[in-house]
Amino acid sequence: MCACVGLVVGMVAAINLAVPMLAASDLHPSAAALIWIVDTYVVFFACLVIPGGAAGDRFGRKGVLLTGLALFALGALLSAVAPNVPVLLAGRAVTGIGAAAVLPNTLAVLLHAVPADRKGVTIAMWASMTGIGGVVGNVGGGALLAGGSWRWLFAAAVPLSLGLAALVARIAPVSPRHDRPLSPLGAGLLIGASVALLLGIVEGPEAGWGSPVVLTGFAGAVVLFALWTWVELKAGHPLLDPRLFRVPALRSACLGMTTIFFGMFALFYVNASFLQYGKGFGVLLTGLGIIPLTVPIIFGARHIGGLVRRVGVDATVALAFVFCGGGLIGLSASDATTPYPVYAAWLVVTGIGVTLALPTLSAAISGSLPPAQAGVGAGLQATTREFGSALGVAVIGTVLTGRFVSALPPDLRADHDPHTVAQALVAVPGRTPEVISAFVTGASTALRVIGVSVLVLGALVVLQSRLSRSTK
Repeated sequence: MCACVGLVVGMVAAINLAVPMLAASDLHPSAAALIWIVDTYVVFFACLVIPGGAAGDRFGRKGVLLTGLALFALGALLSAVAPNVPVLLAGRAVTGIGAAAVLPNTLAVLLHAVPADRKGVTIAMWASMTGIGGVVGNVGGGALLAGGSWRWLFAAAVPLSLGLAALVARIAPVSPRHDRPLSPLGAGLLIGASVALLLGIVEGPEAGWGSPVVLTGFAGAVVLFALWTWVELKAGHPLLDPRLFRVPALRSACLGMTTIFFGMFALFYVNASFLQYGKGFGVLLTGLGIIPLTVPIIFGARHIGGLVRRVGVDATVALAFVFCGGGLIGLSASDATTPYPVYAAWLVVTGIGVTLALPTLSAAISGSLPPAQAGVGAGLQATTREFGSALGVAVIGTVLTGRFVSALPPDLRADHDPHTVAQALVAVPGRTPEVISAFVTGASTALRVIGVSVLVLGALVVLQSRLSRSTK
């Protein structure tokens, strides 16, 4: 089960390493298309993870898990052989649907399989894999991409997922089914609203913020989120009851979790390109280059409970956002001449913030709901994490593109209008230093925007949490 979690979570991180290769590939993706290649998987993953858990309850967890692994393999195969961007996006969507069926049912299978006195340790091990999966994705993805083609990343996922499916079929027990109804309409509206919101953010730099496609995206998001809320409020058994967000502690913890993953996966998106373009790292070294971020997570996570007991939840969460936001702002000062050890030190600072936040906010979400809704709490955590990831990639990609274009020399912009580094390098191969300088400027601005956003949103999280405690 942990290997299944590592596979589907690792894919979220690994694809960022392939962005420079994809940009220079024969698919010729635009800057917006590059963001969608990363985000399509995450959006479907985020929006369907709760329905995926409900489907496991209704039709059998082992069966839905096996179906998810098969869909993951199918989507990866489609992505690997994609002749154009639309087919690649379709493959990413199918892979995301498979991941949403896999993740919640791995935990459900585990909890059914282990004795009661092992459940706590089992949950902790499973949760740690959602963090370790990011490392697996960066290192494993870097090793695969070192072969020279982005297609290797998807091709390797096919036998891995099919091999895991064979192991699941052989080893995993069959758990009892429940009569929990599904809500396809609610799930469809949530996906539509999320895609519409990201459409407005991603297409803004190229289409213009006042263009019909961007305005339609934002307006559609408002309408679809409103419809989703109305449908879920009317449903007898909603997949995600909007009334849960009346609980202030839950509301602030969910915003906090979304913010942390917003910052972390925005960093993953820029880090992969910065180390390859700005520092000249190979793709394998780039995958290894993110490891300092995980050092605090690996060695410090077990100490966070004691810190919370000593200083309190609010102080721990406040420290988390200070470290995470401050680390991102520190990384934004890096350029092509910055020694890697200095860059790595800021990764460690950011990692300390992530380490402080994840167990504290996870406990806050779980503790805000009654035990009977533990499954909803687990699904809500997964949704906030993946949606924060998708939003972080969309926002930082948008800021990066806009600033990169504006930092290019005027004649290059006027003659060629490039929106990615690959487009600029192909158009004017003799002006590589100017193109790389413009990219580093764009990356610095984007990381600074994300860092400040994390600090501001973190302040709102802590303020709301303190106000909710003072009104009790």
